Amino acid sequence: MVEVRFLGHAATWIRAAGKNILIDPFLTGNPLAPLGPDEVEADLIVLTHAHGDHWGDTLKIAERTGATVVSTFEIATYAQNRGAQAWAMNIGGTYAFEGGWLKFFPAWHSSSFPDGTYGGMPMGVVVELEGKRIYHAGDTALFSDMRLIGEQGLDLALVPIGDTFTMGPDDALRALELLRPKGVVPIHYNTFPPIQQDPVAFTDRAGALGFEVFPLKPGESLALE
Repeated sequence: MVEVRFLGHAATWIRAAGKNILIDPFLTGNPLAPLGPDEVEADLIVLTHAHGDHWGDTLKIAERTGATVVSTFEIATYAQNRGAQAWAMNIGGTYAFEGGWLKFFPAWHSSSFPDGTYGGMPMGVVVELEGKRIYHAGDTALFSDMRLIGEQGLDLALVPIGDTFTMGPDDALRALELLRPKGVVPIHYNTFPPIQQDPVAFTDRAGALGFEVFPLKPGESLALE
């Protein structure tokens, strides 16, 4: 069984077979976060890009848990220079670990650290654990090559719906038609006023198109069996 726990904004905690994977662990300063950085575990910390609302508590969690930061060359180097273990990659690269693998895909966005340092290309990521494939889109606009990502065979897709900085609900629905996931979790909405959205309305619209959507509240989990 693979557990996917939504921690607010884009922060996601994936657990299976004793493996803990944190994606974009923005907890401190996240008004929706149900947990603090001292309350999560991690073997891998996966960063889709370097913006502060995704980089978040990476260094604090990595120092406490000994987790490896997996991301772009630029983000990995930035983390290494600050004392963290890291594995540098780029779009198209695959990282194998005990019990699964992850692979990075393009995302249309930007990427820089809060101090202005360039963070490399933004990315989405597909994680496979126990035969389940989970796509975290990161921050992105709609793009037609999502169809290729969908060809991976996705058990779950986490897609942004907040608009302003990412896809809004209309484009997210079009993204689902390209991705064709078995399940959907909306992310990157309602954290701050510019990205206010109604997840129930999105769920209803997606359901009318035949998609099963799980509008998880921060702290809630979904089990993939």
